[in-house]
Amino acid sequence: MLTEESVRRCLAEEWGLPGAALTRLDGGMGSRTWIVDDAGRRWVLKAVVPAMGEALAGGLTVARRLDQAGIPSGTPEPTGSGDLTAASGGYRLGLLAWVPGEPLTGEDRDQRRLIGTTLGRVHQALSGLAVPATQRFHWVDPKAGHLSLRPWLRPAVAAAVTALEPKGPRAWTTGLLHADPAPGAFRLDAVSGRCGVIDWSTAIYGPLLYDLASAVMYLGGPDSATEMINAYLAAGSLDAAETEAGLALMLRFRWAVQADYFARRITTNDLTGIAGPHENEKGLEDARRALLGDRTV
Repeated sequence: MLTEESVRRCLAEEWGLPGAALTRLDGGMGSRTWIVDDAGRRWVLKAVVPAMGEALAGGLTVARRLDQAGIPSGTPEPTGSGDLTAASGGYRLGLLAWVPGEPLTGEDRDQRRLIGTTLGRVHQALSGLAVPATQRFHWVDPKAGHLSLRPWLRPAVAAAVTALEPKGPRAWTTGLLHADPAPGAFRLDAVSGRCGVIDWSTAIYGPLLYDLASAVMYLGGPDSATEMINAYLAAGSLDAAETEAGLALMLRFRWAVQADYFARRITTNDLTGIAGPHENEKGLEDARRALLGDRTV
């Protein structure tokens, strides 16, 4: 069991921080996190279940590469033995450098352009990087049991997967992905003017268009994301032809990922990072509306 006492012990034994101040952070849907302060320095401590430990180490390797490229990303602090993660209370823990700044909201054009520019820089910086234990695109199984949760769910998810798969992964420009570039993952430091990207919990390799479609989804759709898309394309990781041909398909698939994710959380009563079951239900309903419109099935 992961307790504050076990976390403090791990910080002392693995990272040499016996007197660090620990503040619990809430809101992470896939992990448990704390702010760690010691002698004027600040980190984020992230804990994941053991099954995700190898994936976390891969994500931290990606974050380190981005930080070396000048994109603040929460570079990992190695343990005393040089590892990127440590075990405690049945979890794997990673200690990440604090990324200064305020999270973006994507509410104005300047922020949307900054999201596009920064995401393009991320993809450029990660080009050609190989990371152990990389998860491969894609991970949605239309036969999964939790897709029986609602009558509409399995047919809608299966249709989105089927529509995407004829092109095959080799048809897309591929690379390492963030996989969930919501506006809040981008942090703008008003002092330095630098925009960082946080939440590198895993290393995923797949179509760059998946990240772009994810950013479009969070900004409310293609019409609301025009400035972001144009800024991203200006970085040169994708060309306009591939984007025009595939964005609608990938956006539909991205909503299928949301439906799959929230159906699984509802089925297992996973309330990590949320106030209650209603938030999982809202996530699933948002996906239903995007995949089916307002039809009730």
